[in-house]
Amino acid sequence: MRVRIAQEASVDEAEAIASALERHVSGDGHVEVYIGDDDDPAVVRDVDADASDRSAGPSPAADEDLGPTARERALREEIADIRRGGPEKYRERLAEQGKLFVRDRLELWFGDTDPVPGERATGDGAATAEDPSGLRFEDGTFANFDAWHADSPEVDGESDDRLPADGLITGAAEFEGRDVHFMANDFTVKAGSMAEHGVEKFLRMQQRALKTGRPVLYLMDSSGGRIDQQTGFFANREGIGKYYYNHSMLSGRVPQICVLYGPCIAGAAYTPVFADFTVMVEDMSAMAIASPRMVEMVTGEQIDLDDLGGPDVHTRHSGSADLVAEDEHHARDLVAQLIAYLPDNSDEKPPRTEGRAPAKSPGGIDGVVPQEPNKGYDMERVIERVVDADSFFELQPEFGPEILTGFARIDGRPVGVVANQPARRAGAIFPDAARKAAEFVWKCDAFEVPLLYLCDTPGFMAGSGVEKEGILEAGKKMIYATSAATVPKQCVVVRKAYGAGIYAMSGPAYDPESTLGLPSGEIAIMGPEAAINAVYANKLNEIDDPDERERRERELREAYREDIDVHRMASEVVIDEIVPPSDLREELAARFAFYESVEKDRPDKKHGTVL
Repeated sequence: MRVRIAQEASVDEAEAIASALERHVSGDGHVEVYIGDDDDPAVVRDVDADASDRSAGPSPAADEDLGPTARERALREEIADIRRGGPEKYRERLAEQGKLFVRDRLELWFGDTDPVPGERATGDGAATAEDPSGLRFEDGTFANFDAWHADSPEVDGESDDRLPADGLITGAAEFEGRDVHFMANDFTVKAGSMAEHGVEKFLRMQQRALKTGRPVLYLMDSSGGRIDQQTGFFANREGIGKYYYNHSMLSGRVPQICVLYGPCIAGAAYTPVFADFTVMVEDMSAMAIASPRMVEMVTGEQIDLDDLGGPDVHTRHSGSADLVAEDEHHARDLVAQLIAYLPDNSDEKPPRTEGRAPAKSPGGIDGVVPQEPNKGYDMERVIERVVDADSFFELQPEFGPEILTGFARIDGRPVGVVANQPARRAGAIFPDAARKAAEFVWKCDAFEVPLLYLCDTPGFMAGSGVEKEGILEAGKKMIYATSAATVPKQCVVVRKAYGAGIYAMSGPAYDPESTLGLPSGEIAIMGPEAAINAVYANKLNEIDDPDERERRERELREAYREDIDVHRMASEVVIDEIVPPSDLREELAARFAFYESVEKDRPDKKHGTVL
């Protein structure tokens, strides 16, 4: 048998093809493999009838020293060929985009090496049948094999019809000491698009995660459904639409974390928004309900992909993404930090670590909080004096920045932090901030992460603008999430707690395990200035002397502030305790430890109707 393969093929590849063909040659004969236009064969294999017979299996007299047969070697070569991915021209483009080939990406996540774009993890540019050390196993490697793999190697191995693994890799792996399910698109295969067999692999992975109760990592780089092959996967009961049904079933059961490595358009964009946490990569990621070309066709709007659905859009404006990574390595690092705060599933507690002292002394807390209720300051300066050093992991920092949300540890115990940020819009709660806080609280409650509320807010923002943006609806969701949460909750009134702000921040009426106050705290329907204006405006206007009117206003404000002062609230047992600021961390650590096993009952019902 004589075969001719592509000019750019290596001798090793010629050897592999010769090995694969040996078992197809019957009787005495030989296999000759030519590279490109060469006149001389690169590989010649002689095959005799006895050897051909033996390739079918061991003889009854086989001893214990048998090695792999030609049949096994052929299988390994088929696996290696699949792991080469799509056509080489598409792999070369990945390096130009600063992206890793999907198999190298898996090596970065689960292996021992540290691949970089343009350099294959295997070192010599040839795919192997070996897995990264942390990859437990892969499912569906041979998906769609019959549709693209040629019986004869004379077919161009670089054809666009090459569909190894149907463009989607699924399996199980060890990540940061945790067993996880994963999926990863191969962008060299039809731009990572989804078709029948890849969809089946995706669905099986999700369904198995429901059974195992282990986290799921979605490493997304997909252009969406494969339009020219949509029969068999689009509208079927077990088609691509089932992705989102399974996402919904997994929601709150196991953590779902998505990283975007490229443009995810249309159906593909729903996976990142269904995930609990989504990381986009700078200058690489985008997601949108339709491509720029489709947007122009439908609306006439001309817009590029980054402006349509890039990281800035989804971290600042839509809130659909949590974090932006600088590159692929940074994306992995962010997820490694994130998963350390989460349990494997909703039946388990979040993992604890050894506690460590805060980055800054708790003795400085009172000095950080201004005496004046309307003066801004950075709440992160309080947080860094309360939580373990370097443990505050903020999420959605650019979306609704008037509220800080993120994970942290207090004496090694994970907590979810919801804190007003007086440095942004005076800490008033705007619609985006309320939605962000509601979703974060809901996720913390799902995964048994206790909640720490640090309250310093004038309340929900008022005005026609925020009414149009749905401030009442957003505020309702934040209050609902706080009300429904059954994890241990601690509320600290750091300074002002005005209006419905104290409700949303888990004040006394919202079933916290404790409501603590710092000496700077105030709780009131509204601030002194607004209250005096609302109650005494007419009487003050009757005073003609400006100095007398100012003196009277000052007296009324001072009397009002005495009435809302945290000492009055403690005296009336509205709050549980006034804590010296230097002792706040120690107090919180003791209370979270004591209430760790608290159980809370909620009304027996199917579910609420708010979220």
